[in-house]
Amino acid sequence: MSLLLVMIGGFFGAICRFAMGEWIQTSYGFPLDTFIINLIGCFSLGWFLTFINRKKKFKAEYTLLIGTGFIGSFTTFSTFSVEILDLFQDGLVFLGIIYILASTLIGFIFVYIGHKLALTRRREVM
Repeated sequence: MSLLLVMIGGFFGAICRFAMGEWIQTSYGFPLDTFIINLIGCFSLGWFLTFINRKKKFKAEYTLLIGTGFIGSFTTFSTFSVEILDLFQDGLVFLGIIYILASTLIGFIFVYIGHKLALTRRREVM
């Protein structure tokens, strides 16, 4: 059952990632599509895991379906890594370094914001 939940979440996450990648265009050599998608994933996972860990009624299956499956396939570390290599090989080393730093630092900030938002919403509900 766990594998099926990850597969279902992964199927829909991959479709959403593809659709957003088609909608958001890369500009000036910067992989804006992957950058935005990964930031959305950072925020979503930060919010979701905090929310689900605070609510004891949620089943572990939701983490597999949404966290591992959907968000895991929506975001992509491998594409991020390949895009950095491409930037370096194209002589855009400074842009590659900016991409690494921005993705890492802003990604962490988005996880933190998602986490804090989940904690805030939880307090309001109670």
